[in-house]
Amino acid sequence: QVQLVESGGGSVQAGGSLRLSCAASGSIYSNYCMAWFRQAPGKEREGVATIYIGYISGVNPDYAESVKGRFTISLDNAKKTLYLQMNSLQREDTAMYYCAAARARLYQNCPMVPGDFVHWGQGTQVTVSS
Repeated sequence: QVQLVESGGGSVQAGGSLRLSCAASGSIYSNYCMAWFRQAPGKEREGVATIYIGYISGVNPDYAESVKGRFTISLDNAKKTLYLQMNSLQREDTAMYYCAAARARLYQNCPMVPGDFVHWGQGTQVTVSS
């Protein structure tokens, strides 16, 4: 049984920063993918960033074009905690952010496809105001 619990969301002004955390429990090991997705009201869920869980640490981070250079995904294997550091936040980043996990289908490859992920957290709200 895998459980994912997000935290760290909140309200921030444009240009500010937030760090999201996702605490994982249960059977998550190496050769898993973990990811952050987001969904704004009236929009489809979209991928933000993914990372492959290697034997020692997270590898091969990947980002949506809209967040490249501003967001950083990282993984603390020992703590089974996924992070998303979000800098230079924009109003367009306002959304509910979800943590997700699934066994990787390909070695070190984690496509940003919601349907590929089996385990999901409840989400944490991020609101960016101008």
